[in-house]
Amino acid sequence: MASRKILRLAARAALVLAAVYVLFLTAVYVAMIQPPDRFGRFMSKLPGPLYPAIPFERMWNVARAGKLEVGDEAPDFDLRTADKSARVRLSSFRGRQPVVLVFGSYT
Repeated sequence: MASRKILRLAARAALVLAAVYVLFLTAVYVAMIQPPDRFGRFMSKLPGPLYPAIPFERMWNVARAGKLEVGDEAPDFDLRTADKSARVRLSSFRGRQPVVLVFGSYT
Protein backbone atom coordinates (compact mmCIF):
# COMPACT_ATOMS: atom_id res chain seq x y z
CA MET A 1 0.00 0.00 0.00
CA ALA A 2 2.80 2.41 0.83
CA SER A 3 4.56 1.52 -2.41
CA ARG A 4 1.39 2.40 -4.37
CA LYS A 5 1.30 5.82 -2.76
CA ILE A 6 4.95 6.35 -3.62
CA LEU A 7 4.32 5.30 -7.23
CA ARG A 8 1.33 7.64 -7.52
CA LEU A 9 3.31 10.48 -6.01
CA ALA A 10 6.21 9.81 -8.39
CA ALA A 11 3.83 9.69 -11.37
CA ARG A 12 2.24 12.99 -10.35
CA ALA A 13 5.65 14.58 -9.85
CA ALA A 14 6.72 13.36 -13.30
CA LEU A 15 3.55 14.82 -14.85
CA VAL A 16 4.09 18.15 -13.12
CA LEU A 17 7.73 18.25 -14.23
CA ALA A 18 6.72 17.37 -17.81
CA ALA A 19 4.09 20.14 -17.80
CA VAL A 20 6.59 22.68 -16.43
CA TYR A 21 9.12 21.61 -19.10
CA VAL A 22 6.54 22.02 -21.89
CA LEU A 23 5.60 25.47 -20.56
CA PHE A 24 9.28 26.41 -20.38
CA LEU A 25 9.90 25.30 -23.97
CA THR A 26 6.78 27.16 -25.08
CA ALA A 27 8.08 30.35 -23.48
CA VAL A 28 11.46 29.90 -25.19
CA TYR A 29 9.75 29.26 -28.55
CA VAL A 30 7.56 32.36 -28.19
CA ALA A 31 10.71 34.35 -27.41
CA MET A 32 12.42 32.90 -30.50
CA ILE A 33 9.75 34.22 -32.84
CA GLN A 34 10.17 37.74 -31.47
CA PRO A 35 12.58 40.27 -32.99
CA PRO A 36 16.25 39.54 -32.18
CA ASP A 37 16.59 42.27 -29.54
CA ARG A 38 13.62 40.91 -27.57
CA PHE A 39 14.86 37.35 -27.89
CA GLY A 40 18.29 38.45 -26.69
CA ARG A 41 16.81 40.14 -23.62
CA PHE A 42 14.84 36.98 -22.81
CA MET A 43 17.87 34.72 -23.18
CA SER A 44 20.06 37.04 -21.11
CA LYS A 45 17.75 36.48 -18.15
CA LEU A 46 17.74 32.70 -18.51
CA PRO A 47 19.99 30.92 -15.99
CA GLY A 48 22.92 29.16 -17.66
CA PRO A 49 22.17 25.69 -16.24
CA LEU A 50 18.85 25.67 -18.15
CA TYR A 51 20.50 25.99 -21.58
CA PRO A 52 21.23 22.25 -21.96
CA ALA A 53 17.53 21.52 -21.38
CA ILE A 54 16.57 23.37 -24.59
CA PRO A 55 16.63 21.54 -27.94
CA PHE A 56 17.84 24.87 -29.27
CA GLU A 57 18.80 24.12 -32.87
CA ARG A 58 15.58 22.28 -33.72
CA MET A 59 13.39 24.93 -32.09
CA TRP A 60 15.34 27.76 -33.75
CA ASN A 61 15.00 26.19 -37.18
CA VAL A 62 11.23 25.91 -36.74
CA ALA A 63 10.80 29.34 -35.13
CA ARG A 64 12.88 31.17 -37.73
CA ALA A 65 11.85 29.18 -40.81
CA GLY A 66 10.57 31.52 -43.44
CA LYS A 67 8.07 30.89 -46.13
CA LEU A 68 10.50 31.44 -49.01
CA GLU A 69 11.18 28.62 -51.42
CA VAL A 70 14.16 28.19 -53.71
CA GLY A 71 13.70 30.55 -56.64
CA ASP A 72 11.40 33.02 -54.82
CA GLU A 73 12.20 36.72 -54.96
CA ALA A 74 13.85 38.03 -51.82
CA PRO A 75 11.54 40.25 -49.76
CA ASP A 76 12.29 43.95 -50.11
CA PHE A 77 14.10 45.75 -47.30
CA ASP A 78 16.24 48.80 -46.80
CA LEU A 79 19.37 49.22 -44.71
CA ARG A 80 21.92 51.89 -43.89
CA THR A 81 25.16 51.78 -45.81
CA ALA A 82 28.29 50.73 -43.92
CA ASP A 83 29.42 54.36 -43.61
CA LYS A 84 25.90 55.37 -42.46
CA SER A 85 25.70 58.07 -45.13
CA ALA A 86 22.59 56.72 -46.89
CA ARG A 87 19.98 54.01 -47.01
CA VAL A 88 19.88 51.34 -49.71
CA ARG A 89 16.74 49.48 -50.79
CA LEU A 90 17.06 45.95 -52.19
CA SER A 91 14.38 46.57 -54.82
CA SER A 92 16.49 49.38 -56.30
CA PHE A 93 18.87 46.72 -57.68
CA ARG A 94 16.16 44.47 -59.13
CA GLY A 95 16.66 44.03 -62.87
CA ARG A 96 19.84 46.16 -62.88
CA GLN A 97 22.56 44.03 -61.34
CA PRO A 98 22.98 40.83 -59.32
CA VAL A 99 22.91 41.11 -55.54
CA VAL A 100 24.43 38.60 -53.13
CA LEU A 101 22.83 38.37 -49.71
CA VAL A 102 24.98 36.88 -46.97
CA PHE A 103 23.31 35.89 -43.73
CA GLY A 104 25.13 34.90 -40.58
CA SER A 105 25.06 34.98 -36.84
CA TYR A 106 27.20 37.18 -34.66
CA THR A 107 26.39 35.30 -31.47
